[in-house]
This record gives sequence, structure tokens and C-alpha cells, in this order.
Amino acid sequence: MTKPPLTLYLAAPRGFCAGVDRAIKIVELALEKWGAPVYVRHEIVHNKFVVDGLRDKGAVFVDELDDCPDDRPVIFSAHGVPKAVPAAAAAREMVYVDATCPLVSKVHIEAQRHADNGLQMIMIGHAGHPETVGTMGQLPDGDVLLVETPQDVATITVRDPERLAYVTQTTLSVDDTAEVVAALQARFPAIVGPHKEDICYATTNRQEAVKAMAPKCDAMLVVGAPNSSNSKRLVEVGARAGCQYAQLVQRADDIDWRSLEGIRSIGITAGASAPEVLINEVIGAFENRYDVTRETVETAVENVEFKVPRVLRVPA
Repeated sequence: MTKPPLTLYLAAPRGFCAGVDRAIKIVELALEKWGAPVYVRHEIVHNKFVVDGLRDKGAVFVDELDDCPDDRPVIFSAHGVPKAVPAAAAAREMVYVDATCPLVSKVHIEAQRHADNGLQMIMIGHAGHPETVGTMGQLPDGDVLLVETPQDVATITVRDPERLAYVTQTTLSVDDTAEVVAALQARFPAIVGPHKEDICYATTNRQEAVKAMAPKCDAMLVVGAPNSSNSKRLVEVGARAGCQYAQLVQRADDIDWRSLEGIRSIGITAGASAPEVLINEVIGAFENRYDVTRETVETAVENVEFKVPRVLRVPA
């Protein structure tokens, strides 16, 4: 039986970013250096396949520091942690390694600097997301106000409208965030923003590639985890950029083939914590059903690399 033709557009960049790559490497090097088990507070990155693979190698994932023994190393996830967490680990004389993405750490430093200058902080982010919790936890409880939407801006109560600054979660929609920033600037003209955009280069690049790809596609799939903020944003960006069907899938098994009946083109991308092996698995599933012609939609070339902490670069 002849397979129907399908043009498969592949977004570039897609998948792993430098911060995710570094975080995974930190867990692997920690296991090499100290042996199993190594404890990890929260999922190192938001991807079940990655987490399960590290668990098989001897990583133990826990919710809180209290779940870790004193005598084994603990790693903090790429999303960042409140200041109280490393302080508690130090008080227990634990060996700990911070895998916070350097671009998230930059936001932490920014928040602290603004606070030291007497400015009240406003954070644009998603309530309860580990990165938001970690960034807000750089300052004392109640010192950071959280807004998610332009509507939230209208309801917040600030100490002094002339003494404000804002930071953002690094994995937000660029366009949505611009709307919230505009609302903040309209209500508080004196508000201070970051020197350089807080939304990270990888989030921005992946969204730009989706914007370029979406109008060409009958449907679009984003390979990523349901708890991955940047992956969910890619789905929203694709739908907004003109792709009528945009869905998040963790693996090829999750593809809803009935919804894709009759398509002549498909766009595929992946969130920053999705490994290439899962992207290839999804592509393979299409090649089994269709006569696929691949086209890459490239909008940027990434060559960023972050070093692992020094403790993992020296022998035990």
C-alpha cells in the first residue's frame, strides 16, 4: 500500500538547551565521583524520560531536603531553589551541588541587587512553578509580588510606585510577557526592568523557530513534558502563529493519529528539556505511516555551553 506524502518541518533550534545539558551532566558526574545513591531535590529537569534514565543510574529524586540523608550528596535542580535550601544543607554539613541554570542564577542576582537598592520586586511568572518559587525565595517572604497576566497588574498593592523593579521567569512566552511588562510600565512608569531580557535565549529561539514554522503546517507537535513551562508555551505560540492543530506529546505513543487524518504537512519541535532521542522517535512514527519529505526551519544557531561546578571537575 502506498504511503501518503507528508512534508515534515523540523524546527531548529529545538530540544536541549545549555542549562539542561549542564544539569544532566552534573548528576552523571556526581554519580561517577561519589557513586550511587546521589540525591536530587525535585526533577533535575522537567522530562520523565531523562529523570527515569538518571534514576536507573542511581539518582534518587526527592521533594524536599528533609527527605535526604546527611551523608550523601544532594543536587539542586536546574530551576533554582530558594536561599533557605542551600543554607539548610550547609547547616547539616551536607555535600551539595547547585545545578541551577546560570541564566536563572542571573535573575536571582538581579532580584537581590534591586532589593539591596531599596526597590520592591515584582516577578512575572507562573505561580507554583519551581523556578518562580526559587526566584521569589531569594528575598524574604512577602517581599516579592507575583503577577501572571496584565489583569494581575491592576490589582497589586505596592509600597511605593516610584521604587519598583521587575524580573521574569526565564521560560515564559515572549509575547505574553511583553503584554505584562507593558501593563506594569503603564501603571508604574518608574519601574526598573532587567538590563538584558530575563527570558532566556533558548526559550526565545525555540519560540521564534515555531513562529516561522507554524504558518507552513497543517498540524504541529511539541515534544515535551506536561509540567514543562517552555514546552507548553511552544504549543501556545504555534497555535497563535497560525497552526490550527498544535499539541504537546511526551513520546510517539502519545500521538493522536485520528486528529491528524488528512494532513499534508506536520511541524515538529521540542521543549528545552526534551532529548533528541524522543524527537527522533516521533519522526520515526511519521516515517512509518507517511512518505516523509523533511525540511528544516532554522532561525538561529546555538553554541552556548555552561561549565559544570568546579567540585565536579576535580578528582574525588
